[in-house]
Amino acid sequence: MKLIALFLCLSAAIQAAELRIGSSTVSITPDQPVALAGQFGTRISQSVEAPIIAAAAAIESVEGGKVVDQSILISCDLVGIHHSVLAQFRQHLKPLLPDFDVRKVIVSATHTHTAPVTSEIPEETLITYPIPKEGVMQPAEYTAFLIERMSQAAVQAWKSRKPGGVSWTLGFAQIGENRRSVFADGHAQMYAKTNDARFRGMEAGSDSGIETLFFWNAEKQLQAVAINVACPSQEVESRSALNADFWHDAREQLKAKLSLPDLTVLGWCSAAGDQSPHPQYRKDAEARMIKLRGLTRQQELGRRICNAVFDTVDAAKADIRTDAPFGHIVEDLPLPPRKILEREYADAKKNIAQYSVVEKPDNRVITMLALEKGIVKRFEEADKLPPYEMELHVLRLGDIAITTNTFELYLDWGIQMKARSPAQQTFVLQLTNGCGMYLPTALAIEGGSYSGLPHVNKVGPEGGQILVDQTVRAMQALFPAAKP
Repeated sequence: MKLIALFLCLSAAIQAAELRIGSSTVSITPDQPVALAGQFGTRISQSVEAPIIAAAAAIESVEGGKVVDQSILISCDLVGIHHSVLAQFRQHLKPLLPDFDVRKVIVSATHTHTAPVTSEIPEETLITYPIPKEGVMQPAEYTAFLIERMSQAAVQAWKSRKPGGVSWTLGFAQIGENRRSVFADGHAQMYAKTNDARFRGMEAGSDSGIETLFFWNAEKQLQAVAINVACPSQEVESRSALNADFWHDAREQLKAKLSLPDLTVLGWCSAAGDQSPHPQYRKDAEARMIKLRGLTRQQELGRRICNAVFDTVDAAKADIRTDAPFGHIVEDLPLPPRKILEREYADAKKNIAQYSVVEKPDNRVITMLALEKGIVKRFEEADKLPPYEMELHVLRLGDIAITTNTFELYLDWGIQMKARSPAQQTFVLQLTNGCGMYLPTALAIEGGSYSGLPHVNKVGPEGGQILVDQTVRAMQALFPAAKP
């Protein structure tokens, strides 16, 4: 196979080489009201509660004056990175960095639900928002602004690169937990009342690991950190204000604790399609502790991330690698479309009949009617559906692997990747270089409820396993000496 042959070819080229590091942080906060993405209704920002940013880190390895490999990693406080936004960004960036391969830029979203709408293309968005034409920055205007700022971050990070080093650590903090409750009859429900006598448990587990990648200059001064957390940043998801959510608090608290006001902090969301920062049980106990500390829930989550990272800084500084092996694989990976079940097809036809007789449909009814019609078409034309093309990135940096996907990837897929990885430590970045909606497990599809329904799934469990297997093969190619 072409992809495997490419992996084998690249594996021979991975070697220790001098690392050059650069970083940058820019604001992507608009100065006008905008429509906010992430809910079913239109919300227009009324204020800026916590600014949203783009943070970038550039990595290049050089051996004998020759470039071995390169990457620019960017984290944005957005709900997702739509394919059209990525394409426009790369087109804009290419002439600005002629010595950089723009296919090796990685752009990730923290999945805050209080950031601007960036696309109105039906194939990319679950919801089309009716947005006032007056007094509100339109999505196309914001996207142009966003691309300028993302390009600024990338160029600054790339042009500031100098000899430096990296290190990595593992800390722990409870940030996310599974948000899908399972009941006695086998059905699942997102954000259900767990004090119900029929409640039997959560559908899956959670991941409390805080994976951190540190970037240092030649004088062993910390320049940037990338923090991988298995939870989307949607603690304040329903507000009508711009807010970077708990990542803002984590960044500000960490910079204060380290006395590094200019530190670049990249927020990376690990596989967390079924995770949430909202407690599903022990709610009163958690609320009491937050009140005793005099914090908001958002500040508390930032505190936990900050403390988990700060606790490992000394260990990180004791093991800085300046000549670590570095390799970056990027390839398009076709994945089969999500299969529509007979019962889902029947439900869709029933729902279409109900929505079609609503006399004055609101935006939610209009959206759901379009989604249900899409389910019917996908079932009836299953043999004609093209694969979903996902851009796969897998990096080796010293003893760690970094892998990306475009989905809101259920936690269990990420755990498979980490468990089977040949690397010492593995970072999984979801909602990266695309926005492929939820990728659920077979258990979630059986349980039903939001995120397990076909309306929000472009790819299903069959594609999820292919994604895991192909990611593992790529990691094995970058770690040829590791045991399978």
